[in-house]
Amino acid sequence: MDHYDQQTNDYMQPEEDWDRDLLLDPAWEKQQRKTFTAWCNSHLRKAGTQIENIEEDFRDGLKLMLLLEVISGERLAKPERGKMRVHKISNVNKALDFIASKGVKLVSIGAEEIVDGNVKMTLGMIWTIILRFAIQDISVEETSAKEGLLLWCQRKTAPYKNVNIQNFHISWKDGLGFCALIHRHRPELIDYGKLRKDDPLTNLNTAFDVAEKYLDIPKMLDAEDIVGTARPDEKAIMTYVSSFYHAFSGAQKAETAANRICKVLAVNQENEQLMEDYEKLASDLLEWIRRTIPWLENRAPENTMQAMQQKLEDFRDYRRLHKPPKVQEKCQLEINFNTLQTKLRLSNRPAFMPSEGKMVSDINNAWGGLEQAEKGYEEWLLNEIRRLERLDHLAEKFRQKASIHESWTDGKEAMLQQKDYETATLSEIKALLKKHEAFESDLAAHQDRVEQIAAIAQELNELDYYDSPSVNARCQKICDQWDNLGALTQKRREALERTEKLLETIDQLYLEYAKRAAPFNNWMEGAMEDLQDTFIVHTIEEIQGLTTAHEQFKATLPDADKERQAILGIHNEVSKIVQTYHVNMAGTNPYTTITPHEINGKWEHVRQLVPRRDQALMEEHARQQQNERLRKQFGAQANVIGPWIQTKMEEIGRISIEMHGTLEDQLNHLRQYEKSIVNYKPKIDQLEGDHQQIQEALIFDNKHTNYTMEHIRVGWEQLLTTIARTINEVENQILTRDAKGISQEQMNEFRASFNHFDRKKTGMMDCEDFRACLISMGYTMGEAEFARIMSIVDPNRLGVVTFQAFIDFMSRETADTDTADQVMASFKILAGDKNYITVDELRRELPPDQAEYCIARMAPYNGRDAVPGALDYMSFSTALYGESDL
Repeated sequence: MDHYDQQTNDYMQPEEDWDRDLLLDPAWEKQQRKTFTAWCNSHLRKAGTQIENIEEDFRDGLKLMLLLEVISGERLAKPERGKMRVHKISNVNKALDFIASKGVKLVSIGAEEIVDGNVKMTLGMIWTIILRFAIQDISVEETSAKEGLLLWCQRKTAPYKNVNIQNFHISWKDGLGFCALIHRHRPELIDYGKLRKDDPLTNLNTAFDVAEKYLDIPKMLDAEDIVGTARPDEKAIMTYVSSFYHAFSGAQKAETAANRICKVLAVNQENEQLMEDYEKLASDLLEWIRRTIPWLENRAPENTMQAMQQKLEDFRDYRRLHKPPKVQEKCQLEINFNTLQTKLRLSNRPAFMPSEGKMVSDINNAWGGLEQAEKGYEEWLLNEIRRLERLDHLAEKFRQKASIHESWTDGKEAMLQQKDYETATLSEIKALLKKHEAFESDLAAHQDRVEQIAAIAQELNELDYYDSPSVNARCQKICDQWDNLGALTQKRREALERTEKLLETIDQLYLEYAKRAAPFNNWMEGAMEDLQDTFIVHTIEEIQGLTTAHEQFKATLPDADKERQAILGIHNEVSKIVQTYHVNMAGTNPYTTITPHEINGKWEHVRQLVPRRDQALMEEHARQQQNERLRKQFGAQANVIGPWIQTKMEEIGRISIEMHGTLEDQLNHLRQYEKSIVNYKPKIDQLEGDHQQIQEALIFDNKHTNYTMEHIRVGWEQLLTTIARTINEVENQILTRDAKGISQEQMNEFRASFNHFDRKKTGMMDCEDFRACLISMGYTMGEAEFARIMSIVDPNRLGVVTFQAFIDFMSRETADTDTADQVMASFKILAGDKNYITVDELRRELPPDQAEYCIARMAPYNGRDAVPGALDYMSFSTALYGESDL
């Protein structure tokens, strides 16, 4: 307190000194007005307000109290909201009392002078605030306040030519001091080499513009005010320079903290972008549905068919062009939602909850409403079109029906009068009868049309249609023609039935011939095919079976010859009937194409094929005896090699899970096994040679062994792979042991635990066995923690844990992890002793995009803390990680 009292005495002048200064140099008052106003606004904007006139806007004390709350981070007493003088004096006194509570002695500054708008007193009060809150805490090499700020400026500008900072007035007139401070900390903002000492206006404007644009330091003075004054106001310059100090101090140590926070922000920002994309896509889709449903619910009818057809075409365009992209958007929306939830879950973040009304279920409900409206609209369109169709003119109906009927009757009389049945076969007669029956059915069906035509004509007469005579004449013609068609139809039916009876007798004989000739012809074709069939046999038993079947076939040949002679007799009987009754036969037998000549030819061919088949069966029997010898030779070797491979596989498995000796001993033992396995290769090659002979002989099975060459090859390859993989696993265990500093006793303990809980003895633990193993080793965990561990030891989600993954996990469990303490350390660097971070500090210390992202995340937490626009550690960590992360 003594130090600050001395400082206050040094830089706060008595009331008479203020009067004398302002009277001697009015330019100082102008500079102080501008500088102090800008300084106040740089803080008031954090509270969303500003001042225009420094002696007027502080008169009611409200903005004065707000300024003190912003720069101190503390709450003042509740202000009076009345507009009377007594209320204003009360508010100003609360502000002055707060300043005094900070150890500041106010000299001749009373609330009445501030309320009355006394410029001198107001400026003095603001200078006191600036001195206390912006300059007092500056400390450089055991010097503080003004001397500390001056020493900081001298240290920063020492390397720069033409810059010699000795005070806070004349030393700053050429502008190079301001430019040097900026270039020292942000060299990319100013090309210092192009600045000239004899151009102070350019230097000052450059520094002030860059500071305002890139450093968030408001423009507190005009270059002309400084250059045009013999000695610039010291308080204005100090205020301006202190803003540069606060902008640059701590930048280097904050950079590391900022980078660390940026990493957290980058992950959060990516997820935030996915959330924004989901929200936008959901909003767009819901908006489209909202706009489309009223259109589908519009049921205003049209008076013309053309207008309704246009509506139907618009609806089809909607179905074909407009809806399909939205279906894809809806599908993509669900995919994006699931992807986002997965990313958040993998980052241990809370699940994403869309805005109210934008859940996937909300989208589905809205989509269901759309499709319901769409269905109703389509039904309405079709009903309206049908309604208009029913309103077509009645006369048009008559003309259409009459034209259709006349078109149908055209040529029907000529068709009924033709005598095509006189030269037809029985099948053609039956076809003509069926056709005639169909015509009669068609004729009966058209009876209704004739009646409808007559009814429409009658209705037109009743309505006094102007062209009723022509309608009546046309209707009478249709009725007369209809009666004539009925008479011709009856006459034709009688002629067809007489002809049918004449041909049925001949047809029965044709049918009997066909029924017996077809199966006999099929038997001969089957016999020829069997007699010429290539042998596909693999055993002696099969060829013996074929020989027996062939002998049985030869025994059936006498009966077959008798059937052949009977079929030929039926054909001869048909020929006699045709000659006797002079029947006009228009063709051959309609039921079959098999002729007697063809039957005799095939029979002769069958008799020639029988001895050829006898010779082929004898030759095949000799070949099968040779194949049996090759099978026995292969089986004898395979029955030795197969069990040998299985035994070696079991021995390697025992070595990999037993704990005899060190890992190096196991490795040496396995390499000896590998050498013995490689030496066994010639026996495999010999078996391959025997297999080659079997393949060349087209032998596909072997009852003398259960081992095929493919089984032997697969077993041999698995044996080589297993020994190589087992050697590699032991080598990896040695590497893990040496890299993690695991002792042989620990390794044996890990192996013992693993073997005990490998209940199925497969060399891998399933999930439940692994859980039991962890519990036995002292782990206490819930489902979420176990799921996390499984994601480490089984990243491919196979449901099993190998021994290598097990020892990797056990060794990694002892490693230190980067915890939320680093975030706390970063926060402390940025926040300093005040234990909170402001929006200005974030914008100053972080890259622009990361700063704005962090500020947006902080918005919901503003007001929780004592300082508006700032966050303490708990709010800061909650804004970045969520309620449950830290």
